[in-house]
Amino acid sequence: MNVGTAIGITAAVVIGLVVLLALFGVVGFNKLRKADIGAEEALGGIDVQLTRRAELIPNLVQTVKGYATHEREVFEEVTRARAGVTQAAQGDSVPAKAAADAQLSQALVRLNAVAEAYPDLKANANFTDLQRQLAETEDQIAFARQYYNDATRQLNEAVRTLPWMLFSGVAGVKEREFYEAPAEHTAAPGVEF
Repeated sequence: MNVGTAIGITAAVVIGLVVLLALFGVVGFNKLRKADIGAEEALGGIDVQLTRRAELIPNLVQTVKGYATHEREVFEEVTRARAGVTQAAQGDSVPAKAAADAQLSQALVRLNAVAEAYPDLKANANFTDLQRQLAETEDQIAFARQYYNDATRQLNEAVRTLPWMLFSGVAGVKEREFYEAPAEHTAAPGVEF
């Protein structure tokens, strides 16, 4: 084998290695970006469900108000909590979303406690339907939280492990926070009568 052939083979091997490394870089970049997009999409799912629940609240409050007009403080608390959820849903802070969600859940528990005192209200078809929709939405919120946390776990695993962690800076991807409800709010508020 002559020197020209050896140089040609060496150049081909080097070029092949560079191409393989470039392909590996593209795969790593895309893996991280897809995981980040998946987590972002899952967080959007939480926002959709929180917004849906917040949209049910005014109807529920109006129905209860017709029976319990003297419970103004509870209605104001629910209204404030609903506004907090709406505002948090527009932002990117996972802890802010969790805190607003917890505050609204707590306000709904108080609203439901007020409703307990009015047997006619519990028999009202509109109230019963709103309660059913709210319970379904709570289930969907729990599912959306779990979906987000699963997507976040996958992203965080990739960002923390070799070889993908080598590409996290280039891909502009970093770890995400899990959606953690405060300990006292790990169960959905009681909405069954």
